[in-house]
Amino acid sequence: MQKSSDGKPQISGVSPGAAIPGGELQVHGKGLSGELRPRVQLGDMMAPLVVSSDSFLIARVPEGVSDGELVIHNGDQRSAPWICELGIQIAEGLHPVSNPALDAEGNIFTTLSGQRGQKTPVSVFKIDTNYHRRNFLSEVMNASGLALDREGMLYISSRHDGVIYQATARGAMTVYVEGMGIATGIAFDREENLYVGDRSGTIFKISRSRQVYVFATIEPSIAAYHLTFGPEGYLYVAGPTTSSFDCVYRISAAGEVSSFYRGVGRPQGMAFDTEGRLYVAGSLGGRRGVVRITPSGDAELFLSGPHVVGLAFSPTGTLIVATNSALYRVDTGVRGRPLANLDER
Repeated sequence: MQKSSDGKPQISGVSPGAAIPGGELQVHGKGLSGELRPRVQLGDMMAPLVVSSDSFLIARVPEGVSDGELVIHNGDQRSAPWICELGIQIAEGLHPVSNPALDAEGNIFTTLSGQRGQKTPVSVFKIDTNYHRRNFLSEVMNASGLALDREGMLYISSRHDGVIYQATARGAMTVYVEGMGIATGIAFDREENLYVGDRSGTIFKISRSRQVYVFATIEPSIAAYHLTFGPEGYLYVAGPTTSSFDCVYRISAAGEVSSFYRGVGRPQGMAFDTEGRLYVAGSLGGRRGVVRITPSGDAELFLSGPHVVGLAFSPTGTLIVATNSALYRVDTGVRGRPLANLDER
């Protein structure tokens, strides 16, 4: 058993550096175990141990924790603190199936999607910058993808009826386009063409005059397509299949499909940061949360957490993480790339 010279446990690294409750933090160091089983403290709470040894342990982030100061106790000795970025729940009682949408002021839109064919009492919630939630829309069956245009109009896909709905800031809703199959992910390009993923295998392109084109075809998804535009103008598409080694596709303006990265388990919502790195809700090597992929294709787990389905960067640099029942705020210090439809606002 390798101990530090003063007998104190020493932390040399924690991976990943961010997590939400239920996520797992891998701690490397030395002297982590004493005569007794080590204890991991996060703020004023104890974190359950999953695995422990003298140089490595895994701790699970408990519910209700808000302080990311991690300390290892090995009997009477304790380590110097290591700071982790932990998510704080800002909304619950939800059912998102993709990314939340944030407007220019930082208001968050998210869904209560429900099971296929289920009519929920609320379709879309609006959460203001003080994290107060209110009902926004109630007539969309199986609300799935969300996107905003430059004027602040919200667009909502319905995987139930294949309709894309359009709603004003006051919640007045109309049909924007119909016949989009099992419509899931949606995203705008710089010219404000709207792209819609029909999870049976088609990506549609809808012009501002509402002309509909088949933009590309890819492998069908068992759940949904998730869409986002990269800094070079390519459309990125994730669609979970029965494989645990799925592909994130990249589609050129001409509709040519290529593989950007293969190896994310059940990839879902995506977003880019200002350095061109892609963040994907999914798993990597069996570890769940948010995976970060560099432009050159190097991947790492950026945030650990269960049931993550989407994410979005706020105008202030906060990462909003959506699970299948709640939203969390994580102050990661990473600046998100503005969405294509908001670039010139």
